[in-house]
Amino acid sequence: MENPGYTTLTRQSGLMREMRVIANNIANTATTGYRQEGLVFSEYVMAIDGASSLSMGQGNVRDTSFDQGTLTQTGGTFDFAIEGDGFFLIETPAGERLTRSGAFSPSGEGDLVTMDGYRVLDAGGAPVFVPPGVGDIAVSADGTMSAEGNPIGQIGVVQPINPREMIREDGVMFRADDGYEPAEGARILQRFVENSNVNPILQISRMIEVQRAYELGASFLDAEDERIRQAMRSLSQ
Repeated sequence: MENPGYTTLTRQSGLMREMRVIANNIANTATTGYRQEGLVFSEYVMAIDGASSLSMGQGNVRDTSFDQGTLTQTGGTFDFAIEGDGFFLIETPAGERLTRSGAFSPSGEGDLVTMDGYRVLDAGGAPVFVPPGVGDIAVSADGTMSAEGNPIGQIGVVQPINPREMIREDGVMFRADDGYEPAEGARILQRFVENSNVNPILQISRMIEVQRAYELGASFLDAEDERIRQAMRSLSQ
């Protein structure tokens, strides 16, 4: 295969990856706390003395959008949304994770847990406990939880030290290997959840663009294949 074919194949591979990312975004349009992903393309240029340069593009770096999603009022006592930058701190079997999905509930043991049963932590890494049988639960903007006017704990809101270095896990959870710190300026809203920040119209438009670009690349490869076949036929005569 000649250089134009290799160049087109690397482009086609990147477009396929982007199509998968877009499809996943559209599928999670209604997922609470989901962060939209994009694909970053990089270009590799090889220059040889006395010869033409060769450029190839690859789409292999995923980029996450941390824009605020729309906040929806649910009325649920243990539904929470973060207004501003920050994440809830969650305890999982694999370690501490960060999430913007705040649809919680108390477990049978009294721990505040996610829909998957993972315990919600305070800023110091301790589980948030909801005493069984207490009356009305209220949560202030800084995450302080009170029962019948008496403080019983505080929901942690943290900010990763290097947000762009976080690794996405399980759709709405992230791993922050570089650590985290208390979030400044973030507010917790009780009886609200944050919707996905995916814009479905823009994603569908981008999907159409990627599909057309992929079809154009496939047409070029077909034409290049036919050109090579004709050249081989001519040489064999």
